[in-house]
Amino acid sequence: MVKISDFQTKDVVSVSDGKKLGNIGDIDINLTNGKIEAIIITGGGKMLGFFGKDEEVVIPWRNIVKIGADVILVRYQTKVETTYEE
Repeated sequence: MVKISDFQTKDVVSVSDGKKLGNIGDIDINLTNGKIEAIIITGGGKMLGFFGKDEEVVIPWRNIVKIGADVILVRYQTKVETTYEE
C-alpha cells in the first residue's frame, strides 16, 4: 500500500531525456472505478508564482514506467522547438 503523501515526495523524471519534471501536486482519480487516471506534476522554477503561473503537466497513469524508492519514471515527450536556418 502506498500513501499519496509518499508519492508527493518523489521526483518525477522523464525516461526519454532524464529531465526532472517536478513533483506530484495532484492525482486524478476516476470515482466510478476508484482507479488513478493521471498524475499532475507541478513544475518548479518560478519563485512563489511572482513571475507567472507554473505550468501543470498531466501524465496519464499508463505512461508511468516505474515507481521507485526516490523517483517515478514516466514516458513524457517535451515539446521540440524547431529552428530554421536560412
